[in-house]
Amino acid sequence: MSLRPSILDPLFAPATTLPGVGPKIAPLLDRLLGEPGRPARVMDLLFHIPTGGITREMKGSIADAPIGEPVTLAVTVVAHRPPPPGRRAPYRILVEDETGDVVLVFFNGHKARLEKLLPVGERRYVSGKIELWDTTRQMVHPDRILDERGIADLPPVEAIYGLTEGISSRMVGRYIGAALDKVPRLPEWQDAAWLERNALPDFGAALLALHKPGSAAQVSEEALAKSAQRRRLAYDELLASQLALALVRSRMRRLPGRVNAGDGHLVGKLKRALPFGLTGSQAQAIEDIRHDLVADKRMLRLLQGDVGSGKTVVGLLSMASAIEAGRQAALMAPTEILARQHFERIAPLARDVGLTIALLTGRDKGAERKAVLAGLADGSIQIIVGTHALFQEGVAFHDLGLAVVDEQHRFGVHQRLALGSKGEAVDILVMTATPIPRTLALTYFGDMDVSVLSEKPAGRKPIATKLISIERLDEVIGAMGRALENGDQVYWVCPLVGESETVDLAAAEERHEQLKSIFGDQVGLVHGKLAGKDKDAAMERFARGETKILVSTTVIEVGVDVPQATIMVIEHAERFGLAQLHQLRGRIGRGSRASTCLLVYKGPLGQTAQARLEMMRETEDGFRIAEEDLRLRGEGEVLGTRQSGLPGFKLARLEVDGELLSAARDDARLIVERDPELTSERGRALRVLLYLFERDSAIRLLRAG
Repeated sequence: MSLRPSILDPLFAPATTLPGVGPKIAPLLDRLLGEPGRPARVMDLLFHIPTGGITREMKGSIADAPIGEPVTLAVTVVAHRPPPPGRRAPYRILVEDETGDVVLVFFNGHKARLEKLLPVGERRYVSGKIELWDTTRQMVHPDRILDERGIADLPPVEAIYGLTEGISSRMVGRYIGAALDKVPRLPEWQDAAWLERNALPDFGAALLALHKPGSAAQVSEEALAKSAQRRRLAYDELLASQLALALVRSRMRRLPGRVNAGDGHLVGKLKRALPFGLTGSQAQAIEDIRHDLVADKRMLRLLQGDVGSGKTVVGLLSMASAIEAGRQAALMAPTEILARQHFERIAPLARDVGLTIALLTGRDKGAERKAVLAGLADGSIQIIVGTHALFQEGVAFHDLGLAVVDEQHRFGVHQRLALGSKGEAVDILVMTATPIPRTLALTYFGDMDVSVLSEKPAGRKPIATKLISIERLDEVIGAMGRALENGDQVYWVCPLVGESETVDLAAAEERHEQLKSIFGDQVGLVHGKLAGKDKDAAMERFARGETKILVSTTVIEVGVDVPQATIMVIEHAERFGLAQLHQLRGRIGRGSRASTCLLVYKGPLGQTAQARLEMMRETEDGFRIAEEDLRLRGEGEVLGTRQSGLPGFKLARLEVDGELLSAARDDARLIVERDPELTSERGRALRVLLYLFERDSAIRLLRAG
């Protein structure tokens, strides 16, 4: 049940409540602005920012009108020229002013309608682009045809919107106009002095100014980024996000913690059993975590480390601390294959020092599953490794003290809290191999302390990265034959062809067939459409060295560790984002042999693609790559919010709103210190803000408190 304030109901109403949005238009708006299982709403239209604008000021005469640019002209209708009967030709209408004439062209034009719209001898105003056709000026399907009354009502500038097939910018503009009429007068949740100091309008006025600009210059990309109205709305969105995180954090902090570390004997034993020494940043992270574990407050820490920086070891040593204190520990990974791999990597170490460890995934059934559940409930299993199957109802712990969550951005705050509620005062350590720029770390993990692993473990060799044109693919295949003879293994990643997995898959299957015709059964294939167990089996065959070349779509991005894999071929590398290229490259270079990453591209490269590939060649520093990726692509892409269900931003743009984000974070902290239950006048207005931007899980937390 939602306790959303009723004042917001008009904004959360479906778009179908707007005039003109009938059964034909509704599915188009859903495709443009809805989400799976949620149709488009009034607020989705309001938060759909214009991408530019057309000015409707008169552009002088026909003779002076520029070719190919939108113009509005005052003309007199001279003659109608309908197509001859039975001919599929357009309907043409000749119009003129004192300087020249233009032919208006209508395909499938309806004679009676056009005669009514453009009566011969009458004065009309037409808007559209003039093009030359055989030295004749023509305007195909004018955007606007208006009489004297119509032109008087026309706004000076019309905003242009991002579209989907079957719907025009003008239609979207009309529905947004209707949505603006529904915006209620909302209480002001921002600090009045702050608004005045930054010359920012109120929420309703900002929306109106955004969608009804006074000049075309106001809706250029550059002007929009700096405009007071967009910044006002962006700040609202950032504050909602930061306040939600601050409330979660303060709630976690206020819940009593328990001391979750013992005397260090297990940790010491494990360190001695490791085949290599810890890096400086691993030692520091372990120190930070131990400090949190012995405090009487809940730990909520993010461990950021580039691919191969040794996060799993830090996770294991942290779990050993909790077990010394008599508690249990859980390690949760986003996929079965990763959970299995974590288990295989840490189980021998754990068992060496006398710890009991088990694996639990959604695939386990019957007696085996029962035995694991019983061991968790009676405490005989000290460490459990698994997938999100660990949060399920039937899983009960004897005394869970520490939850380690791998690849956090695949799990939302809700799941973190769900795992945290599986025990009494559970400490949470989140690990990610996605290097996250500082601005994004603040945005998505503002409720956490952060430790960073900055070095690679000893013995890791740098990876040579080369750019190769697709024309030289035969050479690449030839070089692979030689590498296989040397005992090397190869990942071959096929391109993202389109939005659809099916098309991507066709490309991978085709490459798999081609390589198989050369290398025979040494070539395996793995892709997202395979059933979980088939995918795992294909990966396991590669890990055991039964297949030497693994052709895949991007499913191998996270995790799996094959030390003999020393070559990574990424086809059509220009289609991938930087973070993704970096993640893929991190699959190799995991053993002691030198490794090579071949970025195969199809020229000519655009500027952004060129910059991305050069960056990959220059550095292996994930954080530097992440900052550059944010600059080139914006936040939604960097964290893969599109796929992971993280709330991407609709109005804020982190690449330009960095200082607004810091201000929102400080403001949120202050609010939570002064008014932790949001009961003051501003606090009540801020509750409306949290609901408006759908960060209401934070309010549920207040109620639960």
